[in-house]
Amino acid sequence: MNFGQAISTCFSKYANFSGRASRPEFWWFELFAFVLLGVAASVSDILNMILSLALLVPLLSVGARRLHDIGRTGWWQLLLLTGIGWFVLLYWFVQPSEGPNVHGDGPARAITDGSPGSV
Repeated sequence: MNFGQAISTCFSKYANFSGRASRPEFWWFELFAFVLLGVAASVSDILNMILSLALLVPLLSVGARRLHDIGRTGWWQLLLLTGIGWFVLLYWFVQPSEGPNVHGDGPARAITDGSPGSV
C-alpha cells in the first residue's frame, strides 16, 4: 500500500472500527496527519484545531484496526491517556501482522484473494 492508497482507505473507512489495517496503511496515514497538522499549526491555531478534530475519528479508527491486526482490541488506545502507555502502543503498532484472527484475515491476504468486499 502506498501513501495515496493509505489516505484514501483511511478516509473511506472514516469511522469503521472493525476489520484490520496493515502497518503501511497505519503509518502512512499517521505521517499524513502529522505533516498536515504541522503545516496547519504554522498557519493558524484555529485551522490546527479544526483539522485536529476532523482527523480524530479516522486516527482512532485506523489505530483500532491496526491493533486488531495484531490480535488486540481497539480499546487499548485508551493507554494514550497515560504518559507511559504511548510506548506500549508504539511497540504494538510496529509489530508484524498476525495470521487470521477473530477480526478476519490479514490485510495483505484480503487484498490478494480477490473476494468480494476485500479492500
